[in-house]
Amino acid sequence: MPLRPTRSRAVPPDAVHHPLFARSYARFSTSAETRMGVSRVRERLLAGLSGRVIEVGAGNGLNFAHYPGTVSEVVAIEPERSLRRLAVDAALRAQVPVDVAPGTAEALPVKSEAFDAAVVSLVLCSVRDVPRALGELRRVLRPGGELRFFEHGRGGGRVMTFTQRALDRTVWPALAGGCHVSRDPVAALRDAGFVLGPYRRMLLPENGPALPVSYCVLGTAWRPPAEDA
Repeated sequence: MPLRPTRSRAVPPDAVHHPLFARSYARFSTSAETRMGVSRVRERLLAGLSGRVIEVGAGNGLNFAHYPGTVSEVVAIEPERSLRRLAVDAALRAQVPVDVAPGTAEALPVKSEAFDAAVVSLVLCSVRDVPRALGELRRVLRPGGELRFFEHGRGGGRVMTFTQRALDRTVWPALAGGCHVSRDPVAALRDAGFVLGPYRRMLLPENGPALPVSYCVLGTAWRPPAEDA
C-alpha cells in the first residue's frame, strides 16, 4: 500500500534542519554499529516484528537491514533532509519494502490505526514535544499494536543526573541536533497511556566509561487493545 500523507496537522515536513549534526551523526552512528555493539541491539529491537511497521525518526536507515522477513512494509519517517537522503539509499538495500518519507514525530503524515507496529530508536531524546509525539504513535497504531523502543536518557547517580540536567539546560541540545540526555523515555511512555511490556536498561558502550549519553533502555510497549481513537 503506497504512503498517502494526510494534511490535518500543520507542521512543515522539513521543520528539523541540522545539516552539520546530520553529517557527524551519520559517521558516528555507522562506526558505533560494531564499536559499541549497537548492531546487536538493533537485532533485538526488531526481532519478531510482522505486518506493517512505521519507524519514526529513521535517521540514516541503520535499522532497515535488521527487519525480519515477516514485516510486509516499513514506512520510515525522517524529518532531517540530509539523513533522509541516506535513509533512501539504505532502503534500496533492505530485504523488506521500505518507504522513506518526510515528516515529524509530532504530526505523522499517515492515517490513524494504519500500522501493526511502530519503532522508535534514539528518537525521543530529540523530539520537540514528547507527549504529542507519543500521542501520534498511539493514533497510528491499531488497537493492541506494538511499540518497540531503544532510547537513551536519565541514568546513573546524583552526580550524573545533575550533569545531564545541566547539559540539557545549556550546550547539549544546540550541539547535538536537539538531543536531550535527561529525559525519561519509560515514564513518558507510561504517561502517554502505553501498556509497558518487558524492558531492559543497559549501558553503551557496555565495557567503556559511563557518559551522559550511555544510559539506554530497550523494550516493548503496546497501545491498549480497546480505547477511544
